Amino acid sequence: IVGENGAGETTLVMLLMRMFNPTEGRILLNGTDIRQFSVEEYFKMFSTVFQDFKLFAFQIKDNVSSLDESCRDVEQRVNLAIDKVGLRQKIDSLKKGINTYIDKIYENDGVLLSGGESQRVAIAQALYKDAPVIILDEPTASLDPRVENEIYTKFDKITTGKTAIYITHRLGSIRFCNRAIVLKDGQLLDSGSHDELMRKCPYYAELYNIQAQFYVNTETADK
Repeated sequence: IVGENGAGETTLVMLLMRMFNPTEGRILLNGTDIRQFSVEEYFKMFSTVFQDFKLFAFQIKDNVSSLDESCRDVEQRVNLAIDKVGLRQKIDSLKKGINTYIDKIYENDGVLLSGGESQRVAIAQALYKDAPVIILDEPTASLDPRVENEIYTKFDKITTGKTAIYITHRLGSIRFCNRAIVLKDGQLLDSGSHDELMRKCPYYAELYNIQAQFYVNTETADK
């Protein structure tokens, strides 16, 4: 889901998740109004990472598993999620591994994670839940383009058999998606693959070309 800031991307996702109720019209899941489902059961369908995610000053393991006490193989699942988001090297560098506390509120040897590392922990938390629908609202906002590409390449494999919905303002990442929905001023402007939108949607093509020029200029300056 793409568009400029304020176009309605996050609102659309909130509606899909039943965080908001529509003031008119209906949202259907396999032909059934989503308001007819149990809220608890409906929420189980989604794993999410929003822009304003927060990590607790608990162990990394507890953040990723959300203090899951129902699973026997919590550590195995946490480590699998850690591997999928590319945090293995960082975790292995910590004396207590996934049992390391985030921040130093409870332990002096707690770890202070960078913005990008924190974002990866949040994504690992979403993967741990293993829900059929994954929603990521600007999941790579704190990551540089190279790491962003790595994350999206991994997600292309990780989300096999799942529905993955991304909200992003970096249009270069759209090439990993089967379909993009373009929003403008709260309205659906167009939809299609990246190549289709470049041909038929001048607004999308304009936004993409502006960003492409920025990256070209950045690479030239670096050289």
